[in-house]
Order: sequence, then C-alpha cells, then structure tokens
Amino acid sequence: MEQLITYFENIPALHRSLILVGGITFFWILEGIVPLFSVKYKKWRHALPNLFFTLTTIIVNFPLAFLLLKTSDWTVENNFGIINWLPEMPLWLYVVLGLMLLDLIGAYTAHLVEHKVKPLWMVHLVHHSDHNVDTTTANRHHPLESLIRYLFTLLGVFVVGAPIGLIMLYQSISVVLSQFNHANIRLPRKIDNALSWFIVSPDMHKVHHHFVLPYTDSNYGNIFSIWDRIFGTYMKLDPDKITYGVDTFPDEKENSSILGLLKQPFHKYRKPTTGQS
Repeated sequence: MEQLITYFENIPALHRSLILVGGITFFWILEGIVPLFSVKYKKWRHALPNLFFTLTTIIVNFPLAFLLLKTSDWTVENNFGIINWLPEMPLWLYVVLGLMLLDLIGAYTAHLVEHKVKPLWMVHLVHHSDHNVDTTTANRHHPLESLIRYLFTLLGVFVVGAPIGLIMLYQSISVVLSQFNHANIRLPRKIDNALSWFIVSPDMHKVHHHFVLPYTDSNYGNIFSIWDRIFGTYMKLDPDKITYGVDTFPDEKENSSILGLLKQPFHKYRKPTTGQS
C-alpha cells in the first residue's frame, strides 16, 4: 500500500493519460463483446462530441491542478482535515477512508447539488442528454461542469486533508470506475447486484440515466455505492425498461451536436415530468 501511494505521489502525466485512454479502449472493446443494449448507432460518430468534452475537461483541469497540490500540501503541513484528526490507524484503512470521503464530497455531493439547483442542472444536462450511453459518456461534461466538479474536488481535498498521493489515486480510480459504470456492457445479474453493494455497478448507474424522474434523481454515486444507500437515493429499475436521455430535451440531433451541447446550459429551464417509465 505504501508503494502504491508513493507511486501516485509522483505519477507521470503520461501514466495518467494512459489510465484515461486505456480505460476507454478496454471498455469500448468489451462493449462489442457483451453489450447491454445492441443498439445500432454509429459508434464513432456518437463518440465524437463525448471525446470533445473529455478533451475540454482535461483542458479545464490541467491549469488548475496546482491548486489541488497547494491545498493538499497546506492541509498536511498544518495537520488539517478529517483524516488527520482521526486516531492512528493502518495505512490501508487510512487510504480507504480517505477515498470514501473524497468520493462523498467530490463526486456524490457535487452530483446531488447539480440535480437540485436549477442553473447547475442546466449545466449538468449535457451529460444526461446522451441517447446512447456508453463508456465515452463518462466524461461528457460541459466545460462549466468541469469547473464545478473541480471546485467540489478542491473542497473535498481541503475538508478531508488528503495528501497528493491519495488525491491522484482517487482521481485515477474515479475515471476508471466512471468509464466502467457508464459502459454499455451486460454483466451477469448476480455479479452486478453483488458489486452494487460496494461500488457503483453498470446496471446501478444506468438507472440514473433513465429519461424521467424519479429515476434521474437517484444513484448519484461514482465509486462507492454506500452513499446512495445511506442517504436514501438508491433506486432499482430493470435495465430492459431504461430509456436514455432527458424528457425535457428530447431532440437527439441537437443532443449530438457539439455546438448544440455547448449552448444547452443557456436554454430556459424546463420542468421535468414525473412518474413515467
């Protein structure tokens, strides 16, 4: 465990890029072998806007990364943050608790707030308006959302008091888990159910991408599924009943256009329907 944290303290940019690209490539191939939905869509054409927004996410986060480092260094030097105030514990437990708390603040809370605050929902809408959810959807975030998510991550680093090695490990796991639970893959139902007690499984997260409430406002987790279960936001729905997209923005052509998606947060808010499936 110590060697793992040391590695992530000094992880080269190339290795971080390989984790991102390697994850997309692996799950892209797996989608062709065991697809959840055998939808006949042009996969490369569908991927283009999603890969564009993956690139903008990298562009937004790259120049701001130094703030994560500075904040992390300050918390460690000043013994500030939740995990620095806890009693001494084995390193593995320290790492697990740190990852869980970063996931709670940087992912679950950020995601929940984006759904509950109307202007933020309009920004997050870009992620939900994908009509063919697959592994490339994982990083389909408007640049404004990339900034919002970054701010929540920064808050998490400050509150948790996470060292930089733990932050880099968290971000790497977060990227791969997001690619995994968005991937258009079918796992044996028992395996998916078992995984969903610990991590966010593909079937669990697909419920969140159903086109109407209350399902859209459920299963906010990214890495750990425990937060949805604790805070009462966990829901189940048979994958065969899932329809991707958002009821209030049903135009698939617009939702596949980079320009249309860039403009999407600036549309007037549209009240969603409820109770349909």
